[in-house]
Amino acid sequence: MWCIAANTDAQALLMSGAEVKLDIGRDLTRGLGAGSDPDIGRQAAEDHRADIEEAIGDADMVFITAGEGGGTGTGAAPIVAEIARQKGALTIGVVTRPFAFEGKRRAAQAEKGIQSLREKVDTLIVIPNDRLITKAS
Repeated sequence: MWCIAANTDAQALLMSGAEVKLDIGRDLTRGLGAGSDPDIGRQAAEDHRADIEEAIGDADMVFITAGEGGGTGTGAAPIVAEIARQKGALTIGVVTRPFAFEGKRRAAQAEKGIQSLREKVDTLIVIPNDRLITKAS
């Protein structure tokens, strides 16, 4: 088992402890992130499709984790899932829904992203951040 981190934010990627790090969208975002724009996240993943395919390799099962509502996770997760399924892997999405205080725009983006991901994975688990904070308190 190995862990792959993919991000459009070069600083965040550097902080990751993943064995494999994919700097997706480096030309598109110059490593500065997707700016909460799922279209940028989607394009970044599309631009690095071959890198994602290579990183997935011949995995039998792929877990795709993301925070929904922002740019990279919302936009790139469905592309990663699509690639993994095309390669024959069982795909499981585990995503978080934004906190209520993050606003209606982020919540709406998250819902669109969740629906898009649902179409690309075999199983999807959605965890509301509001529930996480309640359980942690």
